[in-house]
Amino acid sequence: MRKTGRLLLGISVLGVVAIALMGASAAAQNPCNDLPNATQLRTYLRNASTGTGVNPTLGPGTNAGGLFGGSRMWGAIVNRQGEVCVAITSTEDPTQTWPISQAIAKAKAYTTNSVSLDDFVLSTARLYTLIQPGHSLYGLNNSNPFNPAQLNAPGQSEMGMNQIAGGIITFGGGVPLYRNGRIVGGLGVSGDTSCADHEIAKRVRDLAGLNPADGPLVDDIIYNEVDGPNLFAHSMCVSTMRNGVSLGDEAP
Repeated sequence: MRKTGRLLLGISVLGVVAIALMGASAAAQNPCNDLPNATQLRTYLRNASTGTGVNPTLGPGTNAGGLFGGSRMWGAIVNRQGEVCVAITSTEDPTQTWPISQAIAKAKAYTTNSVSLDDFVLSTARLYTLIQPGHSLYGLNNSNPFNPAQLNAPGQSEMGMNQIAGGIITFGGGVPLYRNGRIVGGLGVSGDTSCADHEIAKRVRDLAGLNPADGPLVDDIIYNEVDGPNLFAHSMCVSTMRNGVSLGDEAP
């Protein structure tokens, strides 16, 4: 009986180990498993534009400013390898969101993932000044062209998935994604002003529970006109909102 018990215990332990190894292998084969899927991302995008369930520090119950209040968005997520895991519009009809925004969203996701680390959180909004003429990252935009072969036609959902689309975007709308203090990918949002894009992106990240260890505002957008000169500053936009507070418009 004792031998039989030990044998059964050994078999059980081997079974648990095998299941764990299979899970690890599946995760390695599909590094998108732990990131939001298309249905979840669309829900987050819509809730972010209406303020539904939004963190009080991010402007709950308010729109995101801009031209459309953040209601007509492309959202894209890449994993840590930079591969596109999901790209979808907040609108049921993708033709009612700017077609150009698909490429921009994917490039924002790629950019923020590629310049962030576990202990270095950098949204695309904070690259804006650094790439201007005379600054240290001037020319960065030309360093990694976007691959147009990774674009979807309206209604297509699989084109470009699990591929690296690349691209560098250096204005608001891209935020890195974290789990348990480790970076796991990037989120890109596009479809409104770059300021509104950033507001929606940080709300989506918060709704998905993928904030950096230091919270949802550690890489928040900075405005020269409001916060004073800063190397990480961004220009204001039409109807600029930040965390539910109206800041005004970009200067003529």
